[in-house]
Amino acid sequence: MLYHAYELTHAAVQPLRIQSDAMRRLYRSALNPVAYTPVGKAVAAACEVFENVTRRYRKPEWSIDAVEIDGQAVAVEPKLVYGKLFCDLLHFKRDAEATAGRKDPKVLIVAPLSGHYATLLRGTVKAMIPEHEVFVTDWRDARLMPLAYGRFDLDDFIDYVAEFIRFIGPDTHVIAVCQPSVPVLAAAAVMAAQGDPVQPASMTLIGGPIDTRRNPTAVNDLAASKPLSWFEHSVISTVPFPHPGALRPVYPGFLQLTGFMTMNLERHMDAHADLFRHLIEGDCDSVEQHQRFYEEYRSVMDLTAEFYLQTIKTVFQDHALPEGKMRHRGELVDCGEIRNTALMTIEGELDDICGLGQTEAAHDLCRNIPQDDRHHYVQKDVGHYGVFNGRRWREEIQPRLRNMIRTTEQRRQRLL
Repeated sequence: MLYHAYELTHAAVQPLRIQSDAMRRLYRSALNPVAYTPVGKAVAAACEVFENVTRRYRKPEWSIDAVEIDGQAVAVEPKLVYGKLFCDLLHFKRDAEATAGRKDPKVLIVAPLSGHYATLLRGTVKAMIPEHEVFVTDWRDARLMPLAYGRFDLDDFIDYVAEFIRFIGPDTHVIAVCQPSVPVLAAAAVMAAQGDPVQPASMTLIGGPIDTRRNPTAVNDLAASKPLSWFEHSVISTVPFPHPGALRPVYPGFLQLTGFMTMNLERHMDAHADLFRHLIEGDCDSVEQHQRFYEEYRSVMDLTAEFYLQTIKTVFQDHALPEGKMRHRGELVDCGEIRNTALMTIEGELDDICGLGQTEAAHDLCRNIPQDDRHHYVQKDVGHYGVFNGRRWREEIQPRLRNMIRTTEQRRQRLL
């Protein structure tokens, strides 16, 4: 019923949106003398803020058309190279003529399946493209997946990661941002235990919940304080008609967004108050910056109920991976099997989603990775989002990640 109430609310607000849009146009019209008065500007600004708050945000575009390589602009196009029912593998293909002769490392960026679209990693991807062949997992919205497609759970996620690595081929460097850190680490362990010839060359875990018992955050406390039945009855809902995924049980994206926004409600309220003021003042740069952030932040997708619930239980309640009890398809996941994959963990000092030490815990689990292939970095003065996006990511974090990949490549070449 929760999902139905959400849809009905959107439908009920639609007439108000139409009226608000008409009023906004009226009070912005160059032919309306009131538009130049403080009252006219305030009315138009209020209508704009109302439109922002009540809009249903769709999946954003990647909007990466070109990057700078060796001082020249090089065209880039995201291409679908491998498709699965619940995920597409994209390759950010650079202009072949401009990159002829380059032998850049292959990188698979595993985007989080936690409510936001993979485009949330736009800054992560763009920083990696100039010196890497970049592949990205583009997860599909469960609301659009018909029941006939079947289930998708944590075991399937692990299988998808391993399958994508095999498709890209040997010497693939994998980067997991936040939530996928656990399934990526598990996939590497499973591949190592099977003696897979296409194990990842390196594995970078960024702000991931490997062991949430270390410096638990408010998110960790909530997940651990409620029984699994509470999540099943309180946050799982059924996709209503006429969506393609009608009758599929899901964790709705709007609930995930609500949770994130209420964690920092005052900051979001201040941001919209600032938007109102900037609209009145005609500060176009600040308005554009606000719009760009919230168009991405408020674009959300649904998760299959089985994936969400299995993740809650395995990662946040049972701590199955650090306890050595996690299983994949019935087989125990042993990170000690990983020997030929370099490991880098990256954390943000101010991360309020994954506390300090939670990602670093991967080093304790991967006990058989040589010391020279281990790397850990804590970025000062950044939170969860800043550890993979923004200026600190581009200027301080990404260069270290790049150097780790190059060092790993050189060491592997010497061993051949």
